[in-house]
Amino acid sequence: MLTGAGISAESGLKTFRDSDGLWEGYNIEDVATPEAWARNPELVQQFYNERRKSVLEAEPNAAHFALAQLQDKYDVQIITQNIDDLHERAGSKNVVHLHGIITRSQSSINPRLTYPIDGWEIKMGETCELGSQLRSHVVWFGEAVPMIEPAAALCSQADIFILVGTSLAVYPAAGLINYVPHMVTKYIIDPNIPTVANRLIVEIPFKATIGVCMLVEELLANKS
Repeated sequence: MLTGAGISAESGLKTFRDSDGLWEGYNIEDVATPEAWARNPELVQQFYNERRKSVLEAEPNAAHFALAQLQDKYDVQIITQNIDDLHERAGSKNVVHLHGIITRSQSSINPRLTYPIDGWEIKMGETCELGSQLRSHVVWFGEAVPMIEPAAALCSQADIFILVGTSLAVYPAAGLINYVPHMVTKYIIDPNIPTVANRLIVEIPFKATIGVCMLVEELLANKS
């Protein structure tokens, strides 16, 4: 399954880009690009520290817990566009983070070097083992998405595909649905169903906390 900002919005975390084109009052170009980091690393660090604090204060919602419950009867593989850890805190065991996870830091010069963060803050002057400044383990605009190929491989093996809380507007994540076998049923849970060219679509036009719980109840009943 693929989850997006809509599932975390119900835990109080704002979606990545609001209708005014801003994220928490910031222009994306000022806080979520390599150029922004080169230009003003203190601002970028502060921005992600604040986002991390919000994530740590948030709690998983009913949709997160329902997806974890689905593991009782299914081999659940979650691919998420979200940088929070709410899936894991709800109990989901197999989570691929396409865009990184904000509760870890990474080296500024080697993105494969990542570290857990104690608390909500990465301070300027904190460095990795290579001596470079630590930054959030988050994929910025203009950076490669290293987990896209493993995610595509998972989608190609799906027997059921569930899409939750994403508009399919951000690439390359939006293209993952195209890797799902054509004859596999695809459930889309969102108040605003994105347009998908496939006849095996089951539309569930509700918020995640309602739609996911409905679907999980149905899928678990089918396995009883």
